[in-house]
Amino acid sequence: MHRRVVRVDSLGNIKVVDEEFEGPGKGEVLVKVKYSVISSGTEVAGILSRRKAKDTSLKSYIVGYSNSGEVVSIGLSVKGFRKGEHVAYMGVGYAVHGTYSVVPQNLCVHIPENVGFKEAAFNHLIATSLNAVRRGRVEIGEYVGVFGLGLIGQFCAQLSYVTGAHVIGLDLYELRRNKALVYGSQSTLDPRDENVVEKIKGFTRGYGLDTGFICYGGRGDETFNILVNSIHKAPDTHGFGKIVVVGGIRAFLSFPTFFGNIDILPSSRTGPGYHDVEWVHGKDYVNLVRWNTKRNLEEIMYLLQENRLKVKHSITDIYSLEDAEKACEKIITRPSETLGVALEI
Repeated sequence: MHRRVVRVDSLGNIKVVDEEFEGPGKGEVLVKVKYSVISSGTEVAGILSRRKAKDTSLKSYIVGYSNSGEVVSIGLSVKGFRKGEHVAYMGVGYAVHGTYSVVPQNLCVHIPENVGFKEAAFNHLIATSLNAVRRGRVEIGEYVGVFGLGLIGQFCAQLSYVTGAHVIGLDLYELRRNKALVYGSQSTLDPRDENVVEKIKGFTRGYGLDTGFICYGGRGDETFNILVNSIHKAPDTHGFGKIVVVGGIRAFLSFPTFFGNIDILPSSRTGPGYHDVEWVHGKDYVNLVRWNTKRNLEEIMYLLQENRLKVKHSITDIYSLEDAEKACEKIITRPSETLGVALEI
């Protein structure tokens, strides 16, 4: 079979190329791509890493991880999918920037009738955020601070808000702060504000944050410092709360006195199952594993259907597949002007 796909070469150059590929195997679905979302985090980091390394021995690789499209055909043992159905799907190496994808059935879910391809294509990002909010066990009435209002942060804010929390978002870029205020965050701040801790405490009516989410990559020392000083403290000055780390941050931390009784919770990926080859191709876990990746994806579609989760206002740029290089370069060179960027195939 033949398709057009986006590849990154050994030097970090972005190219759209023709290639032959195999059709769906056992437990797999062939999808004609409608929209493919570009990751401003991991995907762009990989491009920049290659440009810095300048190692010509590296092989090119296909990019993409979060798509929507229409089922073309199914492989053996696939259950619940038919030709012509609209689906959202995810996975590095599966949900590629290209004209066609072959995706394992457990990384693929149906799109409800009133949900568009464009919104559904953001499923992988939303699932990452949903897993983080589950890790943080956000409850009704709690105060939540989201540090980093890229797409992961936007959806962490929205999902915390849907849960019933009061949310304040922090980001360097005004565009992202404004987008968060549309839905999800009741207040926003620039983390460089010299009174940031006092303003966060003011938002919480003096109580302090219950949970903080770190949703960006890079240095995290100052963010941890802000969070520790903003989180709820008992009369004996010990902090009580949760810090959920979703982004790929680096920080020099001192335990245990600095953190008191604050729980540090890393949150990885989209829920159980992803990267388990047997599971993604159809094998399920025991019912004890309630929220695996597929069930998280299904829940996201329900939330979109009920308009409790909103994507459209976060989309800033749509490019054609052939303009994939332009799309990536804008994310790299003008991050303050971009948020949700997708390719329309």
